Amino acid sequence: MKEKKLKIKDLVTIGVFAVIYFVVMFGVGMIGMVPILFLIYPSILGIVTGTIIMLFMAKVQKPWGLFILGILSPLLMFAMGHTYVIAVHAIVVMFIAEMIRKMGEYNSFKYNMFAFAIFNTWICGSLMQMLWAKEKYIKLSMMMGKEYVEALEKLITYPNMLLVYAGALIGGIIGAYIGKALLKKHFNKAGIV
Repeated sequence: MKEKKLKIKDLVTIGVFAVIYFVVMFGVGMIGMVPILFLIYPSILGIVTGTIIMLFMAKVQKPWGLFILGILSPLLMFAMGHTYVIAVHAIVVMFIAEMIRKMGEYNSFKYNMFAFAIFNTWICGSLMQMLWAKEKYIKLSMMMGKEYVEALEKLITYPNMLLVYAGALIGGIIGAYIGKALLKKHFNKAGIV
């Protein structure tokens, strides 16, 4: 029977993947400099990072690995001045993603795909700050200029956020399939079907 506890090697792997994920997330996030593109950021992020996270799930098939990986970026963003919304939102999202992955016993492509789709919605918390912690988020965003903040205020509404979450889920599913296609050899070796 396979050992199911995270070991030092797994924590190192989590750290390496967290750094790669954060760098890619930051790069993709540059599209948010144009306010309207901020709404498709979660979709694009899922498509682009699907390969990274699916490879991670093939390598670390143990409880809480995805959860730990998933909360590192939002906690870093919180430490850098974002509101509590991003951290709390991410913890809830990552817990759900972890439970979905557990249902597939960590080695089912279908469950890993759905877990990643949910995982990918954590970045929506970045936008939800405008709705749930508006005053602080406006202060945080003011470095981009008054016009930028006003554009975000008009764009970030509850109806638009429904579309953003749907886009994040769809982007996550597309990213998972791209990851599966690119990493077929790793998936076979890891026993993910």
